[in-house]
Amino acid sequence: MIRLVFVFLVLFISIFANEDINSSKLSDDIHKNMTNSNELTNVLYLSYKNLPTRVIKGEIFSLTIKALSTIKKFTDITYKLSKLQGLKLLSFFPLRVEEGKYYYETFYFLVTQDNAKLPSITGTLIDHQGTLYKKAVLPTKDLEVVTLNPKDDFSNIIAKSFELIEYKTTSYDTKHNIVIFVATAIQSNISSFKLKNVYKQGIESMVESYFDSKITYYAIIDKNIQKFSFSYFNINYNRFTSVDIPIIVDDDSVTTQSDLKPKDQSKERLKMAIAAGIAIFGFLIILWRKKYIYILLIIFPLAYVIYLASPSTEVCIKQGSNITLLPVSNGTIFEITPSRYYLPKEGYVKGFIKVKLKNSKIGWVKNEDICSH
Repeated sequence: MIRLVFVFLVLFISIFANEDINSSKLSDDIHKNMTNSNELTNVLYLSYKNLPTRVIKGEIFSLTIKALSTIKKFTDITYKLSKLQGLKLLSFFPLRVEEGKYYYETFYFLVTQDNAKLPSITGTLIDHQGTLYKKAVLPTKDLEVVTLNPKDDFSNIIAKSFELIEYKTTSYDTKHNIVIFVATAIQSNISSFKLKNVYKQGIESMVESYFDSKITYYAIIDKNIQKFSFSYFNINYNRFTSVDIPIIVDDDSVTTQSDLKPKDQSKERLKMAIAAGIAIFGFLIILWRKKYIYILLIIFPLAYVIYLASPSTEVCIKQGSNITLLPVSNGTIFEITPSRYYLPKEGYVKGFIKVKLKNSKIGWVKNEDICSH
């Protein structure tokens, strides 16, 4: 009797266990079928809003695609770009603008080679449950790449605009002047700026952006050049545009990378004029009163005038200090002093001392690099 009861219990448990397994399997199959159903559903549609067919090597251009979703509420649309050829992607995340039921996604590219193709763009819509729906794909497309044939004054800049903000020219040595300028550019690879037929050149500071960029640049040119000119290619007008800088040599120093105007010396001149006036007044009193005690009214003011007008003195520069081309942070370095240097002081601006090097060139030293004694 006990055996029969035991066998009955075993059979009963086995039947219910099989039903649970079958039920679990059926649930998995239903979930799998639902997932496959979602993956096979077209919920995202992509098309080009602007499709460039002709670009210039070195140009930065935009590509905007239009996305339409049949699902009103979703978490995000992600994109994967593949098969890039002759292009450098500058914006890993597109600039998104929503207009009604459409989403406009803009990517920026730099043309780097003579042959280029638009990438394959795959869009994936993600809903609030994290479900991945069927992907939308825009295939690759060929681009016509044009290579410019510029003149020697071309600055290697292709932009929607390139504008000078400030500029200044000072003497560099007996044969050369140095021109420094600040310029802004729109939709340009500003780091590619380079000039031909100059003695020396370089970037002092730069802000890179495919929207708005800014550069502080210097060029050392021959003293006989009266107007310094270069050109860039304007993609709005599809032509080369000249940029002209009149050469007016200023003996004053360049101030800072954001302010290239000459240093105002009017206060120094005013001090000298006042001191000279006091000296003349003292001389007139001596002639009138015949008392030589008033000679003090001449000696001290004249000494002050001589001090202000006296030639530059030498300054001591610490060992290991940087002597730079311009008075700017991270400026181009002429040399690093191997030991203490004593050089003639030619002037100063805030934070920097202007010195004359042994080869007669002009350099700049930070105040903190001047010997304390």
